Amino acid sequence: MDPVPAEMNAIPNGKGHEAADDTSTTLTPTKTESDDTAQELVPNSTENASPSRATGDAEANLAESSEFLSNADDKKTPHFTDFEGKTSFGMSVFNLGNAIMGSGILGLAYAMANTGIVLFLFLLTAVACLSAYSIHLLLKSSGVVGIRAYEQLGYRAFGTPGKMAAGIAITLQNIGAMSSYLYIVKYEFPLVIQAFLRVDTPSGEWYLDGNYLVMIVSVCIILPLALMKQLGYLGYTSGFSLSCMVFFLISVIYKKFQVTCPFGEFANRTMGLNISAEHSECTPHMFNLKIQTAYTIPILAFAFVCHPEVLPIYTELRNPTKKKMQHVSNISIAVMYVMYFLAALFGYLTFYDKVEAELLHTYSKIDPYDTLILCVRLAVLTAVTLTVPIVLFPVRRAIQQLFFPNKTFWWPRHIAIAIVLLTTINLLVIFAPNILGIFGVIGATSAPCLIFIFPAVFYIRIIPKEDEPMRSAPKILAACFAGLGVLFMIMSLSFIIIDWTSGSSNASSGH
Repeated sequence: MDPVPAEMNAIPNGKGHEAADDTSTTLTPTKTESDDTAQELVPNSTENASPSRATGDAEANLAESSEFLSNADDKKTPHFTDFEGKTSFGMSVFNLGNAIMGSGILGLAYAMANTGIVLFLFLLTAVACLSAYSIHLLLKSSGVVGIRAYEQLGYRAFGTPGKMAAGIAITLQNIGAMSSYLYIVKYEFPLVIQAFLRVDTPSGEWYLDGNYLVMIVSVCIILPLALMKQLGYLGYTSGFSLSCMVFFLISVIYKKFQVTCPFGEFANRTMGLNISAEHSECTPHMFNLKIQTAYTIPILAFAFVCHPEVLPIYTELRNPTKKKMQHVSNISIAVMYVMYFLAALFGYLTFYDKVEAELLHTYSKIDPYDTLILCVRLAVLTAVTLTVPIVLFPVRRAIQQLFFPNKTFWWPRHIAIAIVLLTTINLLVIFAPNILGIFGVIGATSAPCLIFIFPAVFYIRIIPKEDEPMRSAPKILAACFAGLGVLFMIMSLSFIIIDWTSGSSNASSGH
C-alpha cells in the first residue's frame, strides 16, 4: 500500500508526530462490519501491552487532537489514536448546545408571525431533522477513514482543494458569527447599562461607549476562555450560557401572561393616549403566507448551525463512539428545538403581528425600564459572549490545518492565533460595522456548504463504492441533500440582493 500523504499525518488541532513516527504510518480505508459503530480510542503502539505501559506511552503522546493510524500489514478497523478524550457526555452536550444557540433565537417570534404557528412548527421540525442527518453523514464519514477534522475529511474526499474549501468556509462562517455576536455586545450593552442607570441622554461617559465595552469584554472574558487548550474545558461556561437562555425563555413565557393585548407603547401611555386595536390584531394565525414568509425559510434553515464544532467536540469526548456522539448531537438539537419553539410561540402570542425582528426590543417599547427585561437582555448578552470562544476553536483549528498541518502543539502559536483573531474581529466591529452586510453574503454561502453540501459530497466520495454503490439509496439521499443546500444558498443570496436593491432588511442570519 502506498504511504500516507503528508496531509493525512496532520492532527486536527495542530499536533503531529515526529518524523520518525511517520515512517510506519499508512492509511487503511478498509471498512468492516464494526464501522457502523464508531471506533474506540486505542493507543496504537500499546494495543496489546500492559495497562501501566499503555498509560505511560499514552501520556507521552498526549496531543490536542486525534489522527488515524493503522497497520498496513493487518487490515484492521480504523482507530482514532494519539489523543485521550476527557470531556464527559454532559459537558459535550452543553458545548454543542451552546454552539447551536445563537442570537437567532431572538428573531424566531418574528419568523412565526410571518409563517403562522403550524407552518413554523413544520419548518422547524424539518430543519432539526435535516441537521441531525447532516451530523450523521459527518460522523459516518469520519468513522470510515478515522479522521475527526472537517478539513481532513475534505482532503480525504477531494485532496487539497477539498481541504482548502472546508477550512475557508469554516473560517469565514465563524468569523462572521463572532463579529455579529460582538456587534450585539457593542450596541446592546451600552443600552442596558443606560437603562439600569436611568440615563436618558448620555454625555460621553466611557462606560456607555460600545467601542470600549466590546474591547473590555473581549480582553477580560472572551480571550481567557479562548486560550484554553481544549474545547472540553468550556463545558461549564457553556452550561452557564444555556442557563441564561433558559432564563430568557422563562421570562418570555411569564411576560405572555403579564402583557395584555392590545398594548400601548411606553411613550403613548405616559402621555395618556388611548390605544385601541382591532380584535384581529390579537388573534394568532395558524398559517400565514406572504412575501416575508419566504425570508424565514433560510433563517430557519441555519438555526441549527453547529457543524464546524461537531468534530472537535467528538475528538475530546470521553470513550468516543459514533453512536455516543450522535446521541450528544440528537440531545443538543432536541433541547434547542424545544427552546426555539417555546420562545417563538410565547413571544408571538404576546405581541402577535406587532412583534419586531428583535423580540426584546418589542418589550422595551412597552416599558424601557422594565427590570425583568433588562435582566433578560443582560443574560442574553452573557450567553452571546460565552458563545464566542466555542465558535473561535474551529477557526483556530482550520487555520492550523491550512498553514501548520504538520506542526506539534505550541503554546505561543495557540495564543497568537486567538489574539490575532479577536483583534481582527474587534477592529471590524469598531471601525467597519457595515462589514456585517458582507458577512451576510458570506454566511449565505458558507453555511449551506457546511450544513448541507460538504457533509453530503464528502460522504459520497469517502464511503467505498463496494459498501455503498453510487446508485444506492443512502448516496442518492445524500446527493438530494446536497441539492437542497444549493437551493437554500440560492434563496439566501437572492433575498440579500433584493434587500440591498430595495433598501430593506428582511433577510437576516438565523445564527
